[in-house]
Amino acid sequence: MNGLAPLGALYGRCAALRVALYRGGLLSRAHLAGPVISVGNLSVGGSGKTPVVARIAEILRDEGLPVAILSRGYGGSFRGDALVVADGSSIQADASVAGDEPVMLARALPGVVVAVGRRRDVVGRAVEARFGKRVHVLDDGFQHLRLARDLDIVCVGEGDLGDACLPAGRLRERPDALARADVVLVTQGEEPAGFPATATFRATRRVEGFFDLAGSPRPAPARPFLLSGIARPERFAADVRTASGGIAGVRAFPDHHPFRAIDVERVILEAREARADALVTTAKDAVRLPPAFSAFPVLVLRLRVEIDDPARFRARLLAAARPAA
Repeated sequence: MNGLAPLGALYGRCAALRVALYRGGLLSRAHLAGPVISVGNLSVGGSGKTPVVARIAEILRDEGLPVAILSRGYGGSFRGDALVVADGSSIQADASVAGDEPVMLARALPGVVVAVGRRRDVVGRAVEARFGKRVHVLDDGFQHLRLARDLDIVCVGEGDLGDACLPAGRLRERPDALARADVVLVTQGEEPAGFPATATFRATRRVEGFFDLAGSPRPAPARPFLLSGIARPERFAADVRTASGGIAGVRAFPDHHPFRAIDVERVILEAREARADALVTTAKDAVRLPPAFSAFPVLVLRLRVEIDDPARFRARLLAAARPAA
């Protein structure tokens, strides 16, 4: 038996109590002028949530709706109320300040406002004051109960439904918390039993290809050496194998690692000793790389999310988002 199980059970009960306090009106919720679509998960890190946020923002933007992504900005140094990372036409903060995921999203989504701050209701109001009413996509929002939402989307990954709460496992809430979700996106593993099939979708990660740091497509390397600082580097390695075949070597740092020039130089030395023909990293890691290092090919593996039954999923999004039109 896991010795931390009692603490995990206590954590789960506390999380459920917090939900009950919000539902009972003892803790108040803030509302924004525009609709809020929350994307979150049950577990800590690595459930494929950020690519889903990008896909949802892309769908809404391509439908002609004004879109803003509201993020906590984890890993960044910003400690103020609200920081606009991207105004839709330019990026105004780097990863060291805003966090890697907001900057990655800003690079991938021209035309979308990206903003960060500890309280997403405050961030949303700042965005609306500057840019007007829009659809707010709340990144990692399932547990951010302070802000009311019009659609709650929860990503479920491998092992989530059978795991325990922190610190005994990786869950922030018990699996029965899915009952308050509007939509479940299964990124890995089995679909949750008892959740309506009409509100369940499967999201599949697809390799888009290899790109240089300027964003131009490049051929797949024959002997890539992998550099990452993400929650689940084994998934990154599997994606590279799918796209290129073999791997010359791997260097995995902790999630959100702040890469220094010396880190990259050492990894490049390892790559050369392994006779690699390119250093390959993730889009999330690429925004944290130092601005200059040795002349060695550095490629970014880009992924995108494809959602089964896309027409039905788009209709569900637009039903919640149309009030911003």
